[in-house]
Amino acid sequence: MSLEKTAPEAIQEMLQPLEGGQFKFACHPHVPCFTECCRELKLLLTPYDILRLKNHLGLDAGTFLNQYTQTELDTRRNLPMIYLQMQEDPRRTCPFVTPKGCRVYEDRPAACRIYPVARASRMHRRHGTVQEDFFVLHEPHCLGFEESRTWSIQEWTQDQGLEKYNEFNNLWMEIITHPKVMQGSGLSEKQQQMFFLASYNLDKFRDFVLGSRFLQLFDLPEGESEAVRESDEALLRLAFLWLKFSLCNEPVLRMRGVGNHAS
Repeated sequence: MSLEKTAPEAIQEMLQPLEGGQFKFACHPHVPCFTECCRELKLLLTPYDILRLKNHLGLDAGTFLNQYTQTELDTRRNLPMIYLQMQEDPRRTCPFVTPKGCRVYEDRPAACRIYPVARASRMHRRHGTVQEDFFVLHEPHCLGFEESRTWSIQEWTQDQGLEKYNEFNNLWMEIITHPKVMQGSGLSEKQQQMFFLASYNLDKFRDFVLGSRFLQLFDLPEGESEAVRESDEALLRLAFLWLKFSLCNEPVLRMRGVGNHAS
């Protein structure tokens, strides 16, 4: 199904397939519409978005989630999804925007980085490769399209620092689009809690890994036990493996004394 059909209704008619692989656009303080796109947003946050934002703000994950987000249930899969909470002002402004721009710019979410491009990605189940389609979102307030700078998708991805975001978001996509998650009525309440913990509340997940028998049950590669103590990125990778193992029945973790192997 195309992004034009699955995107929110409010923007479906504004999406145009990126033809020729290039587009003209620039965003900077001298563009008259600067920060206009930072209002009235329905902004989904991915696990890696949350990791970067909570660390930028110096908050633990639980505090960040309580202060800056709202949770909605994806009824199709019974998956809790996290959205950035807009301010309660007449224009529903992003909590991180200022007259001078974004105060979390270095760690802004992937959706903000890639704008005005929209990326539709899906996993090829047979070959295990990520397939991508790109669209340009032409919102009426945006004057950045009148700028002369031309970009290819590759140039835009690199310029906006999207490589790491795409890497982690692809790993998460493997889970939320997995047949085991999509089938039937979706996740049970206990599985929802497991999904929420590993996807969003990374500090609590670290407490779970280090404070339970997790490291006794699973035979992690050399050095990984120490890495998850210090690195949020290493911990998030482990969280995704654990979700694939426990929710999707994928043999991506090796239990001690059992012959299933990590991928």
